[in-house]
Amino acid sequence: MIFSKNEYQDRLKKVQASMQKKGIELLISQDPSNMNYLTGYDAWSFYYAQCVIVHVNADEPLCFVRNQDAGGAYIKTYLKDENIIKYDEKYIHTWPLHPYDALVDLIKEKKWDKLSIGLEMDSHYFTAYCYEKIKTGLPNAKISDCERLVNWVRVVKSDTEIDLMKAASKIVQNGMKKAFEVISPGVRQCDAVSEIYSSLIKGTPEFGGDYASIVPMLPTGKGTSASHLTWTDDKFVEGEATIIEISGSHKKYHCPMARTILLGKSDQLKIDTMKKTNEALQSGIDAVKAGNTADDVAQAFWKILDKYGIEKTSRTGYSIGIGYPPDWGEHTLNISKGDMTELKPNVTFHMIAVMQFGNWGVEASESIRVTENGAELFCNLSKDLFIK
Repeated sequence: MIFSKNEYQDRLKKVQASMQKKGIELLISQDPSNMNYLTGYDAWSFYYAQCVIVHVNADEPLCFVRNQDAGGAYIKTYLKDENIIKYDEKYIHTWPLHPYDALVDLIKEKKWDKLSIGLEMDSHYFTAYCYEKIKTGLPNAKISDCERLVNWVRVVKSDTEIDLMKAASKIVQNGMKKAFEVISPGVRQCDAVSEIYSSLIKGTPEFGGDYASIVPMLPTGKGTSASHLTWTDDKFVEGEATIIEISGSHKKYHCPMARTILLGKSDQLKIDTMKKTNEALQSGIDAVKAGNTADDVAQAFWKILDKYGIEKTSRTGYSIGIGYPPDWGEHTLNISKGDMTELKPNVTFHMIAVMQFGNWGVEASESIRVTENGAELFCNLSKDLFIK
C-alpha cells in the first residue's frame, strides 16, 4: 500500500461525515480516482462496471469488481478479503444482463435496498444503463446525486499526497525539457511525442513515471488557436509555435504543466503576449493563500487581462490530484470568477493561462499548492516563450 491504513480510515471517516450531512446512508462510487482514494484499488479495469460502496456506519468500504479483477483488488487495496465483492463473468457484454444486476442483488442481500443512496451521476464511466439498473432494481430506495461528495473530500491533500505530487513535478519538468530538446523543424510530431512520452514514463532515478490521465497535448502552428489538439505525423515548421501540455504522474498523482515553444527567429508579438499572459498568471498566483477564495485568484488574474484588453472566457484553473483517463481534474473548484470555494492549506490546483487569437495562441501553466502564507509552485521552470 502507498498510504497507511490509518490514512485510508481517516478518508473514510471524512466521507461518512459528509454523507451524514447530505442525508446519504449508502454511497456508490464508480469514479476510478475515488475508488483509488477510498481503497487503494488501481487497475485498468474502469472500462467496465465497478464501484466502491460506502455504508455510513461501516468500518470499511466494499470494493465491487469483476471476478477477473479481484486479484488486483486483493493486491492493491487495504481491505479485508471479505470486503472485496466479485461479480460473475456472465454479466460481461451479455445484454440485457449487466454487472449492476449483481450490484442490486448485493444491496438487497445486505438489506440496504430501502436506504437513501447517493450516486455519482455526472462522473465518467457511470452510464445511463447503470442508472437504470439501480433505479428499476431498487424501487424502494431514495436515490439522489451525491454531488461529487468524495471529490470534495479529496480537495485537501495529506502531506503524503503532496509528496507524491512533488515526485510527479520532477517527472513533468524532465518531460518538458525533453520536449524543448526534441521539437525542431523537420521533426515529425509523433517522433517528438514518443521521446516526451518515454521521458515521462521513465521518470527519475528516484521516482518512476506512470501513465497520465490525458495524453500529451501538442497544438502547433494554427492549432495553437484551438484547445485539446493532439499530435499528428506532420513535421514541425520553422517560424511556428507549439504549445506543450503534459503531466508527470507518480502513483496516479498528477502534476501538469504547459509551456510554449517558438521555432525560428523571434516574434515580438508572441513574446509580448506571452509576457502579458505570465503577468496575469503571476498576479493570480500572488493572490493564492489560505483563507482567500478561488474567486480572489480569478479576479487578480483577469484584472491583468482587462488591463491589456485580452479576452478569455474559459476558466483558468481547477483542482488536481489523483487522475485516471480521461481527465486529471478533480471536478470540484474552478479558478473562475464567482467560485467562492475557500482555499485551504494543501489544496492543489492547476492554473492554466491559454490565450487564443484566431489563428495563433500561447499558453503557460503552473501546478500550485496552497499554504498558510501563499502559493507553493510544484515546478521551477521558466514560463517565458521558449525560442529555438
